[in-house]
Amino acid sequence: MKLAHSYGDKPASELPMLFQRILSNTTLDWFRRRKTRNAIFSNMSDFESAGDDGDFDILETLEAQTGSEGTESAQDATERAQILREIEEEVKQLPGRQREAFLMRYWEEMDVAETAAAMGCSEGSVKTHCSRAVLALSKALGAKGIKL
Repeated sequence: MKLAHSYGDKPASELPMLFQRILSNTTLDWFRRRKTRNAIFSNMSDFESAGDDGDFDILETLEAQTGSEGTESAQDATERAQILREIEEEVKQLPGRQREAFLMRYWEEMDVAETAAAMGCSEGSVKTHCSRAVLALSKALGAKGIKL
C-alpha cells in the first residue's frame, strides 16, 4: 500500500528497489517498536492460556503465575509502583517533541507515518525524536539503578 500510495508515479524499473526499502524500514520499525514496548509495557496477549474454551480472564491467569501482581508481596508491589512512578517522571522530563513522539509510537502504537502526520513533521524527525527519547530514558533510569 505504501508503494502504490507514495511511489505510483515512479518508473516500473525503480519499484522493486523501493519495495525492498519500504519492506525493510517497516520491518525494522516493527521490531524497534516491539522491543521498546516489551521493555516498558506488558502485552496482555502474552498472558493468554492455550485453552480452547475462548474464555480468558487476565486476573485468573495472573493469580496462577508466581511473581505476578495477584501473588506478589507487598514489598514487590511497592517497588514496582515506585519504578513505574520513576518511569512516568522521566517521561515527563523529556523535551516536548520527544515525549510526544515516544508516547504516540510506543503507548498509542501509532506507526511512523501516522505519528509524523499528527506531529506535523517528517517521518525521519519522528524516528529521531523516538530514538533520542529512548536513549534519554535508558540513561536516566539506568542512573537510578532501574534496568529495563
